[in-house]
Amino acid sequence: MPWVFLVVAALLELVWATALKQSEGFTRLWPSVIGLSVALLSVVVLSVALRDLPVGTAYAVWVGLGSLGVAVTGMIALGESVSPARVACLGLILIGVIGLKAVEG
Repeated sequence: MPWVFLVVAALLELVWATALKQSEGFTRLWPSVIGLSVALLSVVVLSVALRDLPVGTAYAVWVGLGSLGVAVTGMIALGESVSPARVACLGLILIGVIGLKAVEG
């Protein structure tokens, strides 16, 4: 179950990072509120996962999956550049996350 919480926390990271982008430097109220609220919720859910997972593994997976999700969202929904090198590097992040899951169980 801690891995489920960790994945949920990472998915929430995708939401808050995207909302903060839409907040335009905290100049738009609702994207700012959503971004900050979901960021707090993401950290709370991460802390639940940390009850049973090593902090190094949990934090690396949280940041890795979150950054991977935000990058893919940026490419698909926000028109950010898609290059073979960028996709390959994101693939390496995913391989690292899978590797951490494999060694932690």
